[in-house]
Amino acid sequence: MESVREAGGGVTGTVLMRFVWTHGGRNVFLSGSFNRWGELIPMSPVEGCPNVFQAIYGITHGNHQYKFLVDGEWRHDELQPYTTTEYGILNTIQFNMEANFNPEMIPGSSMELDNEAFTRLVSVSDGTLTGGMLSISEADLQVSRHRISVFLTTHTAYELLPQSGKVVALDVDLPVKQAFHILFEQGIPMAPLWDFSRGQFVGVLSALDFILILRELGNNGSDFTEEELDTHTISAWKEGKSYLNRQIDGHVRALPRHLIHAGPYDNLKEVALRILQNEVATVPIIHSSSEDGSFPQLLHLASLSGILKCICRYFRHCSGTLPMLQLPIGAIPVGSWVPSIGEPSGRPLAMLRPSASLSSALNLLIQAQVSSIPIVDENDSLIDIYCRSDITALAKDKIYTHINLNEMTINQALQLGQDVYSSYDLRSQRCQMCLRSDTLHKVMERLANPGVRRLVIVEAGSKRVEGIVTLSDIFRFLLG
Repeated sequence: MESVREAGGGVTGTVLMRFVWTHGGRNVFLSGSFNRWGELIPMSPVEGCPNVFQAIYGITHGNHQYKFLVDGEWRHDELQPYTTTEYGILNTIQFNMEANFNPEMIPGSSMELDNEAFTRLVSVSDGTLTGGMLSISEADLQVSRHRISVFLTTHTAYELLPQSGKVVALDVDLPVKQAFHILFEQGIPMAPLWDFSRGQFVGVLSALDFILILRELGNNGSDFTEEELDTHTISAWKEGKSYLNRQIDGHVRALPRHLIHAGPYDNLKEVALRILQNEVATVPIIHSSSEDGSFPQLLHLASLSGILKCICRYFRHCSGTLPMLQLPIGAIPVGSWVPSIGEPSGRPLAMLRPSASLSSALNLLIQAQVSSIPIVDENDSLIDIYCRSDITALAKDKIYTHINLNEMTINQALQLGQDVYSSYDLRSQRCQMCLRSDTLHKVMERLANPGVRRLVIVEAGSKRVEGIVTLSDIFRFLLG
């Protein structure tokens, strides 16, 4: 830490100080009592020294405390004087305006900490953000959203197409039973539907369809029997699905009569909005060289994960131009949270114990209109997560033909699927976690990984569930 020169501009008693961080990182910021903890000051890498970052900032005389935000984690520099306070460990500096005075950094606890301003910015404990109270100006928020919007509108769905790969489609005349065995064998949660007679793609078969079918099989008053699975076609199932949808929440819900899809030259913002507005997980990318749309080609299944990966890749080396990416996930209105004591509860976070029945899990997935449910112990600590796509594991060895959904527990259902997840290397992706102190940037990078659709927000150490954030939550925030 050194004095650079007296600050100009008529600010009496202000000296420009050079703050240095020597412990590496990708995105490093500085904040302290000298700016009333009111902003994050970007630190620039020193040329030729990849682990060293610096920032120059004007400070007034007196005692000051400061801290570094390194890749979303609040840290102090142990090589510089620091003090321990009720708010955590803070670096310290004492600066007196005297002739030829060289600012000295002193340890100790004699400084007057601006508790109110510091608490308003962030609560810290042993150098780690725990309270998530960082904020940026509305102008910075809009600038960040504008930059992302410009990127999305100037890039097309064509950029989502992999260099190689396969897309599985199912014929609507295929028996439902065979269709779900295919989903299981291919390790996929959904597939577009092809109508040969019409020569076009007409819809999607997903894990939710399988859940509804199993509920019908378990319903004593249903006309749908196990034997019908062998002959009941996807087309026939889709025709009867409107009745089941009316039963889900007690009132008629309009079902889309056309396939939600996109073209390769639609921009990424249009694709993302199509996914969000229609509440679907994926959108088929379909191309036809004919004006009438005949002979369509299925190129890819676009998802929010793929679009997010494009965003992260584009802004990877200039994330400092997007101030909102440095906000802790706990400081922004995103995701579903367990309400604190005394807090008004918003949208409740659905959780279940491992001893709960599989039937209760399936009912909750449908009624709460969620794609996953955290499975927790008696202390609400995360054990696992049950997702809609887990239902396809019951197709293995026709398990669904000899189980009772009311008697099988979630724990048993998850054990049945363990071999399936290891076979498709999905086990490591199904129960991803983050902390409320993790930055939006860090959360976005994790969600951009294939197969990851949500992160469970847990308390450090205890893994007590605090909330859950999904791809849809992130995009609704990014797009405003």
